[in-house]
Formats: sequence, structure tokens, C-alpha cells
Amino acid sequence: MSKIKASVCPHDCPSACALEVECLDARTIAKVHGAKDNNYTQGVLCTKVANYAERVHHPDRLREPMVRVGKKGSGKFKTVSWDEALTRVADEFRRATIDSGAESVWPYYYAGTMGQVQRDGIIRLKNALGYSGMLKTICTQIAYAGWSAGAGAVRGTDPRDMLKSDLIIIWGCNAVATQINLMKLVAQARRERGATLVVIDPATTDTAKKADIHLALNPGSDGALAASLMHCAFRDGYADREYLQRMTDDPGGLEVSLIDKTPAWASEITGLTVEQIEQFAALYGQTQRSFIRLGIGFSRSRNGAHNVHSVSCLPAVTGAWQHPGGGALLGTSSIFKLDKTLIEGSDLRAGGGRDLDMSRIGAVLTGQPEDLKGGPPVKAMLIQNTNPMAVAPDLHKVHQGLAREDLFVCVHEQFMTETAKMADVLLPATTSMEHHDLYSSYGQVHLQLCEPVIEPYALCRSNHEVICELALRLGADDPGFKMDAKTMITQTLKDSGYPDYESLLAMKWLDCTEGVDMQFVDGFAWPDGKFRFKADWSAVGSNHQGMPQWPGHWDVTLKTSVELPYRLTTPPARYFLNSSFTQSPCSLEKEGRPVVTIHTGDAEKSRVIDGQQVEIGNQLGAIKLHAEVSDTIRPGVLEVRGVWPGTAFKEKIGVNSLIGADAAQPSGGVAFHDAAVWLRQVKGVVP
Repeated sequence: MSKIKASVCPHDCPSACALEVECLDARTIAKVHGAKDNNYTQGVLCTKVANYAERVHHPDRLREPMVRVGKKGSGKFKTVSWDEALTRVADEFRRATIDSGAESVWPYYYAGTMGQVQRDGIIRLKNALGYSGMLKTICTQIAYAGWSAGAGAVRGTDPRDMLKSDLIIIWGCNAVATQINLMKLVAQARRERGATLVVIDPATTDTAKKADIHLALNPGSDGALAASLMHCAFRDGYADREYLQRMTDDPGGLEVSLIDKTPAWASEITGLTVEQIEQFAALYGQTQRSFIRLGIGFSRSRNGAHNVHSVSCLPAVTGAWQHPGGGALLGTSSIFKLDKTLIEGSDLRAGGGRDLDMSRIGAVLTGQPEDLKGGPPVKAMLIQNTNPMAVAPDLHKVHQGLAREDLFVCVHEQFMTETAKMADVLLPATTSMEHHDLYSSYGQVHLQLCEPVIEPYALCRSNHEVICELALRLGADDPGFKMDAKTMITQTLKDSGYPDYESLLAMKWLDCTEGVDMQFVDGFAWPDGKFRFKADWSAVGSNHQGMPQWPGHWDVTLKTSVELPYRLTTPPARYFLNSSFTQSPCSLEKEGRPVVTIHTGDAEKSRVIDGQQVEIGNQLGAIKLHAEVSDTIRPGVLEVRGVWPGTAFKEKIGVNSLIGADAAQPSGGVAFHDAAVWLRQVKGVVP
């Protein structure tokens, strides 16, 4: 008979779903369910995680430590003991340190797990031994800079308060694919309050199909739409002037800056009609309980931070923050007050040290001096929780850099990913079902504790165990390296002022909104407490030259041309999560194969028919894939969904080979939806 055990979804998703796992025995799970009594998860779970047994018990999971015996990238390894593998890694790190300095070792990681201990313990190793640090720019950096420029902190209206909203706007987010719990709240608000759902997205996504109103604007034009809506609010009397005077920095200056941001002006930029903009402006202006759920997606342009700031200004103009169910939300990251000194070893860092930009891993590993920041070439790496051979931009350089014979790479992974194949030492990793961890979230409000529900698979070890074993061999002497994960969580909870381990375990989750001003009633997170319409970009990033101070349209996206006539966007696939789940049979069956979506009119001009093999490319490279002809995409835009592995393409490299790694302003990040490409038929191929 199966037993139900509590767990947490570890993946890089805003929801951090509370889970109920059917356990058949000490080593086997069956179906996974969303926890019904968690008031955010509400029993709802995406298909990917519902079928998590496919991942946990996949026959291709890595079983034991291995060392490379073939050419780098060949995937040829031999099995060794854990002691031999870890000793080899420690020896190589020590050799790199002696030959080139400690900064020649670069621990590289991201959010393959969102658990605080298993994800961020690698930072403790870096701090203890003086290795190079990492700028975590690849995902939220652009969006958080834009939001912080106005509100000052990454928090906003409690997402559960959507149940009190009369108007819900999902802006730049395909929640059906990436935040299914959000759609449960939307459905409740529509049923119980008659709430209107507006979706703002260039594509007719599965979320847009559920909307009462879908505004399919041009990619990168979100700031223009937001500015026009504010123009209308001032023009038509919907601006709350009392709130503006009390709670914002310079409403008069904002109003002057918006004088020429008319619906006709915005129509030219967004591709929406004047009537669409006017109608939406009236709806938003007249609805006090209006909730904007901003997604990360629309920030992934070179003007992304400016666009996010522009959209974040809207509830400050109308005063929607004052009303139940009103305001906006980008993320909840700042409500969690975890003291991570022990986990990250932040008290160990002896000042200085370089931080390398993770998004520019290709440039770093190919030795570009400006990216090395005056320090030595990277000679050794430990990679956990990420697959840069698939998910990083400028993939040709990434592949070139990781193929260096003078670069030692240790990869700690669950599967033989493209990055794992580049390893010199390959270590098998546990899943979240097999280790302890502590989870916050960037889209909901619960702190959650997770204990293993089954025993580790084969000889797999957790990230925490690997970090501690390496530290021991490298002579790093800190109490954190001598603790097991449970002890570290226990101490972190105590240091943070949260309930103790056993209490939190009994509670299952802790609502962290208590005492937090989610709607900025008492002021925004700036010293004067006022929302900033006039953005001081220097406060959120060092590369701010030329950025507009006021909301509007910043025309810095890559331009299409005769040679590169299409804009390329690369949104998430519904059944993958970054490069995770590309091994799962259920996800692969539902996704089918890589496709490029092209508008019907563009297909006719290019004489491309549905299902035909085509090639898309630019100055960075080219890939072949099949065409999906549809009216769900805007004219002039191509869309490739999902981070398919390179093995899914003839060229053995994925779509991010067409995405540049230049850092977006003001603080870095990748413009994944801001590339210009050509498209052509593949000659001699019959559809």
C-alpha cells in the first residue's frame, strides 16, 4: 500500500508547489499531487511534476561517479569510486590554484534546484577558498532591475489576493505553461467576482486563449503601451492625484513626460489599434481592484528593464495599490528573511575577488580579457544545477570554451546532459525526493521544508554532500562543511528567527507575509517611501548610460533588416522547464519536436508550408527545424519554444546559438527574446 509524504517542487518556477508524493516503498515513488491544503498550490500541479516518477526512476539516470576516458564531449567514461573521483577533483582545483591563482577556479551553478542548501552551498566553497564568484544574470536580473527602479524591493500584492480582484492582467507571462497555480486563482476570481482577465503577450498563448481580452502587441513595445495607458489616465481623470502626491516622487514631471504618449503614438509602436488601447485604458482606469501579474518574459529584451519599470508605474498612477486585490506583482523574493551566512559562508570571503558573468560563460571560457576582469583564465570548474551547453546564450562560444583540453570540468548531474558529456569527472546527483532542503519562492509566499521521501538512487549524493567532501579534501575549515543538510537547515532557521526545524516540519509551510507591507501601504522601499517614476538607474545597476528616466518606449532592441527580416523569440515550452524534463517520455511525447512558428502571411511570402523543414540563422549561426504555420504569432516574428537539447537538431546545437550574450542594461542579463534572423527553405527536403 502506498504512503503519502510531503515534499516541495524544486524546479525554477515561481510556484514552488507544495507536493504530496505517493511512495510505494523506501525507493519508489508513484504519482505526485499538489497539496490540497496549501492555499496557493490548492491541489493543482503541472503535468511535468505530476509525472515526476518518470524523472526519478528514469533508466538513464546517472548511477555512479565516472571519469572521462574518451575525447572531451564524446560521452565516454569509466566508473570509479567516490573517493577516487573527489580526490581527482580536489587535486585539479589545487593544481589550478597553484599554477594560476585561486580565481582560476570557477564554481558555476544556477537553479536546477531552488533549495537554499543544495543550490547555494557551492557559494560557501567559493568563499572559503577564494575562487571566482558569479553574477547570476541569466534569468530575473533584467526584470528585477526594472521593478526595483520603481518600487525599491521585489515584492508586491499577495498573489492570493487575486481572489479580491475585479480586473486581472497577466502581462508577458504564459501562466498556463509556467505558473499553473496562478490560473487556478484566476478561475476562482472570475467565478466568484466576475473578474475580467486581460492577457498582454505578442503570441496567442494557451493563457491568451483563456482571456476575455488579448492584446497581441509587438515584442519589446510594452513600455509604449504602459506609457499610453498612463497618458489616458491623466487625460481622462483616472489618475488618483491625492495618492500620487502622497506616495510618488514626481507626478507632475511624469504627467508632462506623457503629454505626447497618445494612443495613436503607441499604436505605431505596439501594433495595437487606437481603439484597443483606448478601451483597455478605460477599463484599467475605471477598475480600482486591478491586479497586474508581471511575467519575466517581457523583460527579455534589450529595453526590458525600462519596460518593466514602465508597467510597474501603472498602479501608482491609478492608486490601485490602496485597494484590496489591487496593485501589481513581479516577484516575492524580498519577503523571505533568511540569514544565509552559514549556507553561503559569506563571513569567509576575504574581500575583493572577481565575479564573472554567468551569461557570458562563452566569452569567459574563450578568454576574452574584459570578461575575465583582469584575472587569470578559468582553468577548473565545478558545475551544479545547470546545463550551460543548452541554456546559455551564444552557444557556439560556450561549446568552444568547454571543449578546451586545458580546462578541467567536474559536473554533478542527474542525467547525461550536453554539459555532463563535457566533464572530466562526472558525479551522480540526488533528486529533491532524496535529500533535505529548505525552499523560499519568487512567486508565492511560503517558506517550506523538505525531507527525503525515498532513499538516494544507486550511488547518488546530494550537492551538499559533494561540497562538504571537496572542502574536506581542499582544507577548507568551516563549521558548515561539517554539518549534514538537516543540521544546516536547523541552524539557518534559528539564525533567521523562523520557527525551529520540527515546528516548521509540523506546519509544512510558513506564510511569510505576516508583518510585511505587501502593497506598500506604509511606503515604497526607498528612504523617502515614495515610488519612483523618475528612475535612478544608477541605484540598480552600473551600466545605465543612456537609459531613459521616464516611462515610455526605449528604442534599443535589435533591428530587423532586409538580410535579417524576422524577430526571434524563445519562450518556454509547456512541458519542459529550461532543459529539464527533456528526458521525460511524457514531456517528449507532448512536445513532439522542435518547431519554429511563423505567421501565415509570412509563410505565404516565403513559400513555406506547415511541417516543412526550414533553416533560421543570423551572424551567430544557423539551425534547421520544422515550420509551424499559425496565426498565433505576430507578423514579422518567429517563435521557437523550449530549450531542446542540441541532439534534437541536425547541427547538434540548440536555438540559443542564435541568441547574443551582450549584457542588457543596467545590470546585465540576456535578451532571449530580442534576436534578428533570416528564414529560408531547406532545399531538396520534401515536407
